[in-house]
Amino acid sequence: MSLNKKKKQNKKINISFLDSIRMILSLITRRDRIILVLLLGATFFLTFIETFGVSVIMPFVTLATNPDLILENRFVNVVYSFFGFNSPINFMLVFCIALICFYIFRAAYNILYNYALNRFVYRKYHYFSYHIFCNTIKSDYEVFARKNLDDIRKGIIQESLQASQFLSSFLNIFAEISVMLILYLILLFISWKMTLVLTFLLSINVLLIAKGVGKVMGKQGQARQESEQKFFKIISQSLSNFKILKLRAKEEENFKRFEKASLGRSRAQTIFHIFLILPRNILETVGFCLLVACVGYILYAYGDAKAVLPIVSMYALALYRVLPSVSKILDNYNTMLFNAKAVQSIYNNLQESIIIEGNKKIEFKRSIKLIKLTFGYQDKKEIFKDYNLEIKKGEKVAFIGKSGAGKSTLVDLIIGILRPKKGKILIDDVELDSENIRSWRSKIGYIPQDIYLFDGSVAENIAFGEKINKKRLTEVTKMANLYEFLQENGGFDMQVGDGGGNLSGGQKQRVGIARALYHDPDILVLDEATSALDVETESKIMDEIYQIAKDKTLLVIAHRLSTIERCNKKIVVNMRSQKN
Repeated sequence: MSLNKKKKQNKKINISFLDSIRMILSLITRRDRIILVLLLGATFFLTFIETFGVSVIMPFVTLATNPDLILENRFVNVVYSFFGFNSPINFMLVFCIALICFYIFRAAYNILYNYALNRFVYRKYHYFSYHIFCNTIKSDYEVFARKNLDDIRKGIIQESLQASQFLSSFLNIFAEISVMLILYLILLFISWKMTLVLTFLLSINVLLIAKGVGKVMGKQGQARQESEQKFFKIISQSLSNFKILKLRAKEEENFKRFEKASLGRSRAQTIFHIFLILPRNILETVGFCLLVACVGYILYAYGDAKAVLPIVSMYALALYRVLPSVSKILDNYNTMLFNAKAVQSIYNNLQESIIIEGNKKIEFKRSIKLIKLTFGYQDKKEIFKDYNLEIKKGEKVAFIGKSGAGKSTLVDLIIGILRPKKGKILIDDVELDSENIRSWRSKIGYIPQDIYLFDGSVAENIAFGEKINKKRLTEVTKMANLYEFLQENGGFDMQVGDGGGNLSGGQKQRVGIARALYHDPDILVLDEATSALDVETESKIMDEIYQIAKDKTLLVIAHRLSTIERCNKKIVVNMRSQKN
């Protein structure tokens, strides 16, 4: 690889890292900025405490071993005289008690500081997860349909956590830098020549480590994201198609795919954690080796290190605190590189435009009109152009046509799930728009072909997130001819199992009907709702639906003629349909 090419790659990594910082900071709210300022203030105070905790050890040891210095040292003698001590021993006893109190206070402050820091970071985890979830639910259906569900789950659960960890590392770097700066100023005051020599030698090590380890971390972050994408995809594919997987009798192939993705994920995490501890080990080894080498040189040159022993001891204590800070900075920097892709993913998710939808009241007493409606999915040809249609309240309307002709798309436009590219939808001559769309959707009861039942009770599945009303549950289960079955099988608390595994196909459809009726809709929509059932079960359920919908508008998408024979209007849907 050429030198220019390497430079371009390194530049790309740096830009990505800086962009990630910009992205995470752009997601900080005004309230977060205030908290950040307070945390930074708390960090500086913590720095002072940490520095004092390191600096006070040497004077304490010196005075404890030679109490006469208390009276000889000008600064210590001022304190001794001011508080009126009568002996050096009493002074040292009070000094001991004060240090014990100080270290207890330091420990308590450290705990409170870390609590505040972690609370802030994990509140941001909640913020990212919550807003991605909300933005996903609020997103336009056409946009949602193009997304990968595994990517959405990963963003809500995992990438939100990694983005908050990126923020945590960013804050920790500032904390460690402030500790280092104060200790560094003290070392410069003690011996600026020795400090600058050590700084030069350690800086070379830090730059080499940051460049080498940082490059590996960036690559492993990318590898982790790719392997996790495959990992989640295989889990979803396998568990969602369990029956097909068993019938094909090729579980071993799935095992191999899962093993490969899981090992790739494991390998990325292993390398990450190994390289995370590498800088600390290298720096501590180099730092203390240099210090020992300095002592060796002094012994070799002067034959006695007694004169410089206090200085060397101070450097040893400072390095004991500074080197961990340097390694923590590198650790946090590498963690930020590793999680940079997650930050970019969260940022892109939260930057997606959301259409604000209102709940302005809209009445439906007369008709639904489609006026010169045009629609086509993104990057695909138009399905409808200048399409006109009128549906009167109380009508039973069937939408028929070949598979892929656009029947479901047309109904999705009518019920407000999709938005027309051109033209209007009028409800009692009031145009359907973003201000009244939620009010309109609340009038719809939707029964799809595949009824999704989550692992919970029948009551929870029917209410589907709404408040459970026992009286309304009784009414809708009776309408759906499900009430007697439930009374014989545990009532509304009966557990349906994951995916409705404890129910038959007909029973699941009846739960779906009860769910659609729960909020007393004006319009019932059947989207191939009975196509997976046998003819006899379908006939019974359709009888129930027609009975339920006798005072409602009914929109039916179906292939079987028996399903739509009682509809008083039949709409034939073809590609590029036009109805004038």
